[in-house]
Amino acid sequence: MCITIKHAKFAVICKPITSQKMTLQEIIALLTTKFSGARQDGLKHLARAIMLQCANIEEARAIVDKLTDAQVSEFIKDYRSDVDKEVSDGVKTSETNLRKKYDFKEKTTVTEPGGGGGDNIAEIVKNAVDAAVKPYVDRIASMEAANVTKSRLDRLNEALASCKDETFKAQTLKDFARMKFDDDSSFDEYLTDKTADIATANQSFADNNMGRSGGSPLFTNKSESGVSQAVADYVASKKPENNQFAGKEI
Repeated sequence: MCITIKHAKFAVICKPITSQKMTLQEIIALLTTKFSGARQDGLKHLARAIMLQCANIEEARAIVDKLTDAQVSEFIKDYRSDVDKEVSDGVKTSETNLRKKYDFKEKTTVTEPGGGGGDNIAEIVKNAVDAAVKPYVDRIASMEAANVTKSRLDRLNEALASCKDETFKAQTLKDFARMKFDDDSSFDEYLTDKTADIATANQSFADNNMGRSGGSPLFTNKSESGVSQAVADYVASKKPENNQFAGKEI
């Protein structure tokens, strides 16, 4: 198997063995562990590229082990260059279209009400370009935010997969939809706490089920006299006045 990432090439021979199915989050975790100082958006993009080339987590781990800091840095640099170029091209295209539309020229002086002349033209162009570029900037920011949210939700669902309490699971997902995290570190801290909560919820769920299924032994519920209620009821039933099958005294 050979993967080519821009200027970086590396090859890994993977044995055709049956192994566990991998997830994107597992590959991201492998990359983050080895290249902790690299940009997260770049590592996520690299993880997607690796995932397309591998059938299982062992193959992915073998590829990650072969990667070097220089290769990863070059990959992320090229990735960011493509993203920045898309924004830059959008700015240039918008500016060119605006100049053509309004026939802006470097030496043209237009006097606006209130004065200002050429300074007003520069301000008009700047505002127009900012307005035209804003959809591109907002779109990229929205895409990155959506990717981050999906990535975090996937990790939370993986943790909740072991939860036996469906009510706890549903409430956790409902709360997550309303939560905001400052960065990856704050989410990691939340996930660590939630994993501990899941273990506690599972224990409580198991204890409750055991209590409902086991019940209390027949002769353990004792009254103040020390005699169990079941025994007292049995003795009372044997008294003549309570025994419907007993004959009348003569």
